[in-house]
Amino acid sequence: MKIICIGRNYAEHAKELNNEVPEAPVLFMKPKSALQLPEKPFYYPDFTTDLHYECEVVVKMQKNGRAISEKFAPRYYKEISVGLDFTARDLQTQQKKKGLPWEIAKAFDGSAVVGKFIELPNIEELNSLDFHLDINGNTVQKGNTQDMIYNVNQIIAYASRFFTLNMGDLIFTGTPAGVGPVAANDHLEGYLKGEKLFDVTVR
Repeated sequence: MKIICIGRNYAEHAKELNNEVPEAPVLFMKPKSALQLPEKPFYYPDFTTDLHYECEVVVKMQKNGRAISEKFAPRYYKEISVGLDFTARDLQTQQKKKGLPWEIAKAFDGSAVVGKFIELPNIEELNSLDFHLDINGNTVQKGNTQDMIYNVNQIIAYASRFFTLNMGDLIFTGTPAGVGPVAANDHLEGYLKGEKLFDVTVR
């Protein structure tokens, strides 16, 4: 199982971090050890002082595929959730300034929170889904999948050109504007279509 992530997939988020809107999907990956189960507490890493939340819709691959065409991509998934791409923003900034990879800032243990998966009634619904993140009872981030620069089918077609997608792989589809820091004892709850799918406390 691998975790495929898409960066800068919402224009307003790219702008808030002073990044250009990409001309193709920006791919990066997290290892299996990054997976953080929603019922487990998340421990604030000791290598960062600026840990940020990024709430995202997550798609689970249902079968293997390579060089998948966009029109056939819907055959490869039927379950979605919301998750968190935890980011050590200070480390990411340092790496970007040096032109170095982001792994230490994005792919550390526990950096990929994934909520309960639900089945899509129909694939078309994925093009207009509301999701949001609450911290300590206050909504801090809202998004809708219709605002993605590259939709799920385009992401699958693009990613599968370079490597085989396998059953159980997770695709984090990018975060909207509104990312920000978390602190110890923060309580984070992720919602999709008004249904809470993850509940995580930072220790």
